[in-house]
Amino acid sequence: MRIALAQIAPILGNVEANLGLHNKAAAKARSAGAELIVFPELSLTGYVLKDLVPEVALSLKYSPEVQELCRMSRKIAVCFGMVEEAEDHRFYNAAVFAAGGKILHCHRKVYLPTYGMFEEGRDFAAGDSFAAFDTPLGRFGILICEDAWHASASYLLTRDGADYLLVLSSGPSRGVGSGKELASITSWVDLCRVTAKFQTVFVLYVNRVGVEDGLHFSGGSFVADPFGDLIGRAPALREKICCFTLPRGALRRARTLYPLLRDERPEVALRGLGRLLTGGDQSESPGKDRRRSMRAASSQGSSRRRLG
Repeated sequence: MRIALAQIAPILGNVEANLGLHNKAAAKARSAGAELIVFPELSLTGYVLKDLVPEVALSLKYSPEVQELCRMSRKIAVCFGMVEEAEDHRFYNAAVFAAGGKILHCHRKVYLPTYGMFEEGRDFAAGDSFAAFDTPLGRFGILICEDAWHASASYLLTRDGADYLLVLSSGPSRGVGSGKELASITSWVDLCRVTAKFQTVFVLYVNRVGVEDGLHFSGGSFVADPFGDLIGRAPALREKICCFTLPRGALRRARTLYPLLRDERPEVALRGLGRLLTGGDQSESPGKDRRRSMRAASSQGSSRRRLG
């Protein structure tokens, strides 16, 4: 599969101008043979929206901008970021995947950072689920920035069959040092490489660039393969449309050498979460639970035999 990462600098609050950026980037990606183009978080609106959120919000069903991107997806599959206005007029930081002229999936950001320089919890409602979805190019899952820092998110998507994780970000520049890579980019590389290797999936991370309200975005988009190795990277701090080829065989090789998905036991995680959420006795091990169940079953069997 040939993919493009669109490391663009959206214009704050100008949906029409940003739609033009999407069309230009998609045309360039198509000319390079790409089958999918992925844009950053909130690529249609810009990030530091604050009171602009209701002004730039779009409906998945009725907004002409969304319909235009769907038409574009007949030529190249596209994943883009937007402010979604739900039918009940709540606003979501959303990412939409379209292919073949229609929307295949919309992910609403679950984890809204409201600390330090971030205040998304003030502007957006939170999503409440992670789900993988099928496309003509394979099975995908979407994470929006902060989502990726919660291990349960990528775990749920890969257990749901995702082979490719799309991580859309508006990551600011932090940790600037003379002659060194930005610490913010290094953190994302470390996180996504570990995620890719532990879950044996491709991770496509696309970050924006530019400046908004004094906030500087770092770029540095990249692709990590299922071994945790980087296939390619975009430069920091400047706009770039980067194309990469993802070899499908890498999934088979990684999952053969490291059969982590095969050996994973989600029922153990579910039992542990149930114990934590219900306030059960943490001192008892799953082994004790299992032995108790086996004794109970044996006792019931003996009773049935005696009655027979």
